[in-house]
Amino acid sequence: MSLPGALLDTPLTRQLGIEVPLICGAMYPCSNPELVAAVSEAGGIGVIQPLSLVYVHRHEFGAGLKLIRSLTEKPVGMNVIVERSSKVYQERMQRYVDEAIEGGIRFFVTSLGNPRWVVEKAHAAGGFVYHDVTERKWALKGLEAGVDGLIAVNSWAGGHAGPKSAEALIAELGDLGVPVVCAGGIGGEEDFVRVLKMGYAGVQMGTRFIATAECTAHPDYKKAILDADADDIVLTERITGVPVAVIRTPYIEKMGTKAGPIARWMLRGRKTKHWMRTIYAMQSIWKLKRSATTFSYRDYLQAGRSVAGIESVEPAGEIVRRFRAAAERAEVVSARA
Repeated sequence: MSLPGALLDTPLTRQLGIEVPLICGAMYPCSNPELVAAVSEAGGIGVIQPLSLVYVHRHEFGAGLKLIRSLTEKPVGMNVIVERSSKVYQERMQRYVDEAIEGGIRFFVTSLGNPRWVVEKAHAAGGFVYHDVTERKWALKGLEAGVDGLIAVNSWAGGHAGPKSAEALIAELGDLGVPVVCAGGIGGEEDFVRVLKMGYAGVQMGTRFIATAECTAHPDYKKAILDADADDIVLTERITGVPVAVIRTPYIEKMGTKAGPIARWMLRGRKTKHWMRTIYAMQSIWKLKRSATTFSYRDYLQAGRSVAGIESVEPAGEIVRRFRAAAERAEVVSARA
């Protein structure tokens, strides 16, 4: 029998000093400062996507942090993509992390590479690092680098979805001795309560927070999320070279979702895969960026299968409070059982 408060009092909330075990995941291009701040102010934690902050929403990084801090004094996190790339990119990311720590950020979510250097910087400042994983072998590599928790990205996630279900991932990762956060498939409060009862320390949501008043994505993008069902989400290799979850549109159907034969050959090579991903990024990044402010039939609309549970555009803070109330009700029922 669960004790009152058990669903909301988790290792995630205790480590980060937040009230609700709910992360607004970093999204390119949708993580504008107002959205990040609204989730944190309501008791969850918003996560900054630095490239979105700087190159989509046009804030110098330090100024963007100050803007967010003017909107909330509560904890905020930052995403760091640590995949080996150009020296310029690596130096830029290291500078962003240093500025974030100087600005009081103590929570980092890493992805697509070895997070050790982020861990070292965060731990030196008393912070925490959670690492995106899709299976146990990547979780073990993250733990070897010293991460404090895992973001378990399942098959219902938007963006770079994993191959396994939420149930399979908690069974696979739950014995590793660190908090595990569920990423993917959380559209409504019932989903939130369900995964907390599975043993997850919290949830990370992205798609649900695109359909909010604070998110500056184009209204037609938000409408597409409201209109879509789980079966409308497909995986395309044409954005980054690895499968990315997007809403099926006539443009997606026309272009197809598979990489061509030359691209597939390049993506198999240790060196050439980075070149191919760069080519894909140059071709698609403007389409993703444009969806933050305008709309075209040629846009890629990233979203997860949680669209099935999203029925309205509402304030981000209301979502956090509604989810919190649902967990509190579930705790009361469990305590009485």
